[in-house]
Amino acid sequence: MKDDYKITFIRGATTASGNSVEEIEDAVVELIDELISRNSLIKSNLLSIIFTATRDLDACFPASIARKCNGLNSVAFLDCQQMYVSDDINLCIRIMAQVLLPPNNLVKHPYLRGAAKLRTDRC
Repeated sequence: MKDDYKITFIRGATTASGNSVEEIEDAVVELIDELISRNSLIKSNLLSIIFTATRDLDACFPASIARKCNGLNSVAFLDCQQMYVSDDINLCIRIMAQVLLPPNNLVKHPYLRGAAKLRTDRC
């Protein structure tokens, strides 16, 4: 690990427009692109991402999409099912990314689409 970088966790979420591979792929690619661009991430400093998906998303694994996009095939990914809560947002994909950032870098958590209402202070 570089001495001038620190391990940081970045959260984020989005919603898919439906439960198809294409709709989930569109949402995941957009979320990963925003995670990288908003935080000026160097791809080699992206260590791992845990994905959760609500139970209405079962057409594919978000991690399998992320693994193929943006040259992130060496990042550790994990998929989990989001705990069911009756009034939760439907078709929601959440992330927790472990990254290396310079110590003074302001973290920007991407909350997109229908998930923006989860954290109106972070959009």
